[in-house]
Amino acid sequence: MLSSYPLWWLALPVLLLPIWWHRQKRQRLKAEPLATARFLPSAPPEQLRVWQWRDKLLLLVRCLLLVTLIAWLAATIFPWRGDTVLVDAGVDKAWAEKEIAAAGFASAARIDMPPAALSWLRQNERDWRVDARLLIIARAEKIAMSARLPQLSHQLELRTQNASLPLPPTATEQIVLPADTAHLPGWQALFAAFSSASPRYTIAAEPTAKTSLIIWDKPTAAPPANWRATNWWVAASASAAAAFPELANAATLTINGITLKYADSPRGRLWASDAFPSRDADTARALYEAWQLLAAAPAPAYATPSQTFAAARSALPPAAAKPANWLALALLALFILERTLTHARRN
Repeated sequence: MLSSYPLWWLALPVLLLPIWWHRQKRQRLKAEPLATARFLPSAPPEQLRVWQWRDKLLLLVRCLLLVTLIAWLAATIFPWRGDTVLVDAGVDKAWAEKEIAAAGFASAARIDMPPAALSWLRQNERDWRVDARLLIIARAEKIAMSARLPQLSHQLELRTQNASLPLPPTATEQIVLPADTAHLPGWQALFAAFSSASPRYTIAAEPTAKTSLIIWDKPTAAPPANWRATNWWVAASASAAAAFPELANAATLTINGITLKYADSPRGRLWASDAFPSRDADTARALYEAWQLLAAAPAPAYATPSQTFAAARSALPPAAAKPANWLALALLALFILERTLTHARRN
């Protein structure tokens, strides 16, 4: 069983109290009358404190009672939040204040909006009272549109600020193409055609930290051992088989009519194809489209527009957050047992 409020478990050191109490026993020395006692000066009775275990069964019951009480407090839901506004830290402050006042949440409590706000609300909705209302003030791009409407037990109003996003800078990829590469004009023409679209490509003679692709088309030479890049295009040759032994066990992939072989190596991912370099415009176009499909970035999430989500009566807190009724029964039984043992000990 998961705890709804795990901080209650920090109260476990309270178990030391009954242990300390049961180890303490006070005994008063019994005064024995002596014949010569009348000649001695009077003295008050003395107390001797002896540490020993007493009433072990009662001690066990009291410890279990405290542990059960802490577990019940940790597992039981105590709704304590009222109307609340979740505010995105990056939203325009003046716009946020205007929207909060217009929604009637001027006096509501405010908290910083956590990441994945809708999921967070679903997981922590048990903290809000039944009549509480919720408002989210955020930039539109910070609330991704979900495929399903959020199922919450409270009414949720979402107000998003639309902002014109700046266009991303034109991406530039660096390609290493050694000057003594075989079929050099063909490779240069290929990437000149590639550069007519985005991303742009720049040609270098040696790799740097920004190099994303190395073209190796030297039939009689192997690449320097310290060259590294994310991807390699390796033209078929006798030296390539010796320099890149990983290609012997390469997997095959066909995209857009282009058959590619690929394998991972310490230098980077190796690619080989009969289309390297392209011999005509159609092959160059097919190769470019295939490479773009392999390097495609995920599309950004759609922003959620301003809207109000009505409370779903069937929406309940997660099963793990339900109060543990059996703990309450165990707590009651242990309390009755503790009182019974205490009364029996006194008698």
